[in-house]
Amino acid sequence: MNHSYYVKTLFSLLFFSSTLWSKPSHLPNKVVIPTNNWSSQRVLSNVVGQLIENLDVPVEYVNISADRQWGALKRGVIHFQIEVWEPSMGQEFNKLVANGDIIDLGTHEAKVIEDWWYPKYVEDLCPELPQWQALKKCRALFKGSKTTDKGIYFGGPWNYGDADIIRALGLEFSIERLPDDSALWEELTRAIKQKRPILMLNWSPNWTDHYIDGEFVNFPLYTEQCEKIPEWGLNKKLVKDCGNRRGGWLKKAATPDLKQRFPCVYNLIKNISFTNRMITDAASLAVVEKLSDQAAAIEWSKKYAKNIKKWSLLECPQ
Repeated sequence: MNHSYYVKTLFSLLFFSSTLWSKPSHLPNKVVIPTNNWSSQRVLSNVVGQLIENLDVPVEYVNISADRQWGALKRGVIHFQIEVWEPSMGQEFNKLVANGDIIDLGTHEAKVIEDWWYPKYVEDLCPELPQWQALKKCRALFKGSKTTDKGIYFGGPWNYGDADIIRALGLEFSIERLPDDSALWEELTRAIKQKRPILMLNWSPNWTDHYIDGEFVNFPLYTEQCEKIPEWGLNKKLVKDCGNRRGGWLKKAATPDLKQRFPCVYNLIKNISFTNRMITDAASLAVVEKLSDQAAAIEWSKKYAKNIKKWSLLECPQ
């Protein structure tokens, strides 16, 4: 009799344990939204998060790098990314979509650029800008210290193949990587106050579009062959002898089972389409107005209330 009791207890424990383990612990009954290290993404993720909360769906925000977000999306640890920029993320995005690891939830109206940039006053000292050949003649303007003859290019934590561009085009520059967009803007602010030449990563749409007169460097125009065929461009031995793609797409990505688990959220994300001005305004509220991401999201939502109303006309299948 005691033996029978223990056998039944053991089977009960095994059943209970298998039931627990059959439920993935990384799939909570809430939408998990990634926040990355550039302003518009954080503000607009909060905008979307507030809309999701209006659907009575709990939301959690997780700080994560752009590189690490792909594995998290694939595993369902985070549920969507509202800003996928083609120049920096296109290759990884396309590969994961093709493999069925993530899903493409559509393209925003906005067109994007991510490339080398300088404030317009630099042209007073180097008139041949924005042509990339000017960087060879004016390299000394961008020297970071007396101990090196190389110019300094300020980049962020994202990989745009800048070192490949430097090698392929024979530029005597080194890269100083900064941890996030805030560090880039601090460096830019110091340079502007001193009227010091600076060459740095920037992107558009961004707050600088409306607050700082500047230009992107005109590298040889991007083509897919530039990244794959050494013989294509100026350097017959190395790839990436061109700039980044201009007029790239901005997309939305999601974990594969978002539609099944959160159909209303799935439809909301599909409906959303940001313009260049919308993204510029989101970044400006954070960087120029110095609002918190949450406060900036509220102000942004007031300005674009008509668009939000249109996006929120949802069908929510049970």
